Amino acid sequence: MVAAIALSGVRKVYADGTVAVDGVDLEVAEGEFVALLGPTGCGKTSILRIVAGLESATEGEVWLGGRPVDEAPARERRVAMVFQDFALYPHLTAAQNIAFPLHTEHADDATIAAAVAEVARLVGVEDLLHRKPAQLSGGQRQRVAMARAIVRRPVAFLLDEPLSNVDAAVRAELRSEISRITRELRVGTLYVTHDQTEAMTMAHRIAVLRRGRVEQIGTPSEVYGDPQRLFVAAFVGTPRTSLLQAAVYSRPGDAAVLDLGEQSIEVAWADRRATALAALHSARVTVGIRPDAVTLVPAEAPGALHGRVSHVEHLGNESIVVVDVGGVPTAASLSQLELPETPGLLAETLADEPTIPHGVDALRGTLARLVPHQHGDPPPATARTRYGFYPVYERDENTPAPLGGTVSVRVPVPAPVPRVGESLAVQVDLGQVFLFDHRGDRIRLPA
Repeated sequence: MVAAIALSGVRKVYADGTVAVDGVDLEVAEGEFVALLGPTGCGKTSILRIVAGLESATEGEVWLGGRPVDEAPARERRVAMVFQDFALYPHLTAAQNIAFPLHTEHADDATIAAAVAEVARLVGVEDLLHRKPAQLSGGQRQRVAMARAIVRRPVAFLLDEPLSNVDAAVRAELRSEISRITRELRVGTLYVTHDQTEAMTMAHRIAVLRRGRVEQIGTPSEVYGDPQRLFVAAFVGTPRTSLLQAAVYSRPGDAAVLDLGEQSIEVAWADRRATALAALHSARVTVGIRPDAVTLVPAEAPGALHGRVSHVEHLGNESIVVVDVGGVPTAASLSQLELPETPGLLAETLADEPTIPHGVDALRGTLARLVPHQHGDPPPATARTRYGFYPVYERDENTPAPLGGTVSVRVPVPAPVPRVGESLAVQVDLGQVFLFDHRGDRIRLPA
C-alpha cells in the first residue's frame, strides 16, 4: 500500500545552525492518524511545514501519495492544513471561507455550492454558513477552518495544535469529531500536539519527538506501557512518572538490590530478574515508576517502601497521593526533560562531573547521582544507604533533609484518602517498573 505521507531522512538546519529536524523517518498510511507529540521546540511544527511545502528540508525526501514532492510548491501538494488560530477571513461568511480554496481553482458555482454543503454537514456547521467568524464560538470557528481545509479533498491532512485555542469544555467533543472526520475521509493525517490526552485518545500511532528526533513511535498503549527511552517514560503519562536514581547491588545466592538512597527494592535470587540485575552490579540506573505500579500496603508488609505524604491531588473519581520515600530524584539532564540546549551538552553532562549549581532546585539536580563503590567490599553502611552506595553531595543549612524522591499512588473513590504528612507504606510492582541506563536506553528484565 502506498503511504499517504512519507519522510525519509528529513533534516532541517536553519541559517544560525539550529537543528530543528534531525533525520526523521516516518510513514503515515492512507486513513491513518499519527500524532507528533513532544515539548515546545522539539520540531513538530517544522515537520508539518516541511510536508506542507511551507519550508524546504535541508536533507531528505518527502513523498505524498507515493510521489516525491520536494520540488513541488505548496499549492501543488494538495495537503490541507489547519492552524491553532483558525486563520479565517473576518469579512467573509462561513460559507465563503469554506468556498475560498475552490474559487482559487476556478470551480463553477454549482460545484462550489455542492462541495460547501457536503463538508458543512460533515463537520456540523450547516446551520452557521451565513455567519461571519466574529459571530462564531471558538469551537465553531475551528469547525469552519476544518471544512475549508478538506473541501478540496486533500491527499493529506495536517493539523497544528488545532484545539489549543478552544475552551476545555469543547475540546473533548472536537477530539471525537476530528477523529470521525479523518476516518470517514480516509486521509492520512499528521496531528501536532503537546497534549498527551489528545495524542492518546485520537491517534492510531504516536511519534514522540525530542530535539528534532523521533524517540519512539508506536500505538498509544505501546508508547505508554513499553517506553524504549527514558524521555518517553518521563514525558508520557499523567501524573508524570517518578524517576529515581538507583545503584545496583548484588548479593549472589540471596538477592539483587536497587538501592534508592534511603530505601531499597530487593529481588529474591530465585526470581529470574535478580540474575539480570546482578549483571549490572555497581551500575547506576534510573528507575521509572508510574502510579500504576504502586499500591498502598500495611506498614509491616515485607519489601514495602515507607514515606510521608507530601501532596494529594483530588480528581473526583480518584486521588493521586504523592509519597516522599527518600529517594534521589533524577536530574533534568538525565530525564532529558530539560529546556532546549546546545547539541552535545547532554553527553558532556553524562561524561563529566557537573559543578554544584546554586539554589535548592538546582542542587537537587546535583544530588541525583548515586555513585557505587568501585573497589573491594562495600564499606560499613552509612546513614544514607544499607549497601555502601551513597549520593555525592555537600549538605548545607539550605538543603532540606529529605532528598525529594517521591512516588505517586492512585487511591480510587470511595477509599479513604491519606492526608499530607501522614506516614504510608507502598509496594512497588517490579514487573511494571522501567529501568534505564545512563544514556537513557531501556534496560529490559525477564518477565
